[in-house]
Amino acid sequence: MLDVLLSQAAARWAFDPADGIQVVNAERLTATPIEPTRPLLIVPAETLLAPGTSASPSNAGPLPGRNGPTGRDPITVLARLYPSGHTVARLEGRAGSTTIEGLRPADLNGPLYLPPASPEHAVATPWALPWISTRLRQPDGCPWDREQTHETLRKHLLEESYEVYDALAAGATPALAEELGDLLLQVILHAQLAAEEGVFDLTDVQAAIGSKIVRRHPHVFGDAEARTAGDVNRQWERIKSAERLAAAEAAALADEAGSPAPPKSALDGISPSLPSLAASQEMQERAANLGYDWPSIEGVLDKVREELDELRAAGSATERAEEFGDLLMVLVNVARKEGIEAEAALRSANDKFRRRFRSVERQAADRGAALRDLDFAALDELWDAAKVEERSPQVEEARR
Repeated sequence: MLDVLLSQAAARWAFDPADGIQVVNAERLTATPIEPTRPLLIVPAETLLAPGTSASPSNAGPLPGRNGPTGRDPITVLARLYPSGHTVARLEGRAGSTTIEGLRPADLNGPLYLPPASPEHAVATPWALPWISTRLRQPDGCPWDREQTHETLRKHLLEESYEVYDALAAGATPALAEELGDLLLQVILHAQLAAEEGVFDLTDVQAAIGSKIVRRHPHVFGDAEARTAGDVNRQWERIKSAERLAAAEAAALADEAGSPAPPKSALDGISPSLPSLAASQEMQERAANLGYDWPSIEGVLDKVREELDELRAAGSATERAEEFGDLLMVLVNVARKEGIEAEAALRSANDKFRRRFRSVERQAADRGAALRDLDFAALDELWDAAKVEERSPQVEEARR
C-alpha cells in the first residue's frame, strides 16, 4: 500500500522518491520531527501495518521543543510548520486537495501528501535559520551580512544577551520568545562563518553541547546518584575538573617538545568579558563546589566588617581601590550564600534608584526649583517623599 501511495504522489507532484520523503503516522504526528522543505506523506496507522495486525494505542507525547500550549494536536502542529495556504493533497482515490488552513480532523483518516515548502516560508523548524543565514551570505544576498566577521558580530552578541536578560525579568512572555530568537541568530551566524572557513558547522555546535550535557549528567543518563541540587553542582565540578585534566594531558602529548602543559584551573573558562559581579559569583560558586567555602554566613558577614575596617584604614587611593574591590568580592559571597544573584540584585537596585531619582526631579520641577539649587536636606526630603510615593498602592499596581 505504501508503494502505491508513493507512486501516486510522485506521478502527481513530480518529485523523485530517491531524493527522500518523510512518511509519518498520522496518529503520531505530534511526536515526529518534520522538515517542511522535504516532501511529507501522512498516512493512517493501518497503512503501515502488515495484514492482519492492528495498531497499538500511541502514548507518545508532543515532540520536545514543540510541546507548548499550541502544539498538542496534529492539525495545529502542521499549521505552525507550514504557511496557511500550503497545499495538502488527498491520495488513494480521494478527490481534490485542501490547504493547511482548510485542513479538518476527518482529512487525517486517509493518506495526505504535502509538497515541500520553500525554505523562506518554512521558518518554524530548526534548519530554517541556517538556510536563511547561508542565503544572506551568498553573492546575491545581503551586502551587510556578507561583510560580517566573528569580530564585527561580537558586540551584537552582547547586546542580544543583555536584551534576553532584561526580558527574563517578566518571565515567559512573547517578548522573551522574540529576544531568544535574536540571540539564537547570533549562534547561527557564527556557526555559518566557521563553516565557510571549513572549521566547524552547526552540527558540531549541537553535538558538542549535547554530548557535554549528557556526560555531565550521569545521574540521569548513567548510574550515578545525585539527590540534591548541591550534589549535582559538586558532581558537575568533579566532571569538569576531570575534563580539564584530560585536556591538559592531551595538549602535553600534542606538544612537539613533549613539555607538560600547565594544569587547568577550576576557574578556567570564566569569560574575562563577563560583568564583574557575575564573574565573581561564578568563581566563588566553583570554589565552593570544590569545598573552598565558609562554613556559615556568619563568617562571611564578619569578613564584610573586616573589609570595611580595612577600607577605612587605607592610606592611599591605590589602597582604597584595592580594599573596595575586596569588599565587593565579599559582598558577592554574601549574595551567593543567601541564594541571591548579585548581578540581578544590583540591576534591581539601579532600577529602583532610577525610579526614585526621576520622582525627585519631578518634585523639584513642580516646585519650580533646579536640583543643583537645593541643599542636601531638601534633596533628602524629596527622596523620602519618592520612597513613600513608590509604596503607594496605585504605584505598586502600575509596576505590576
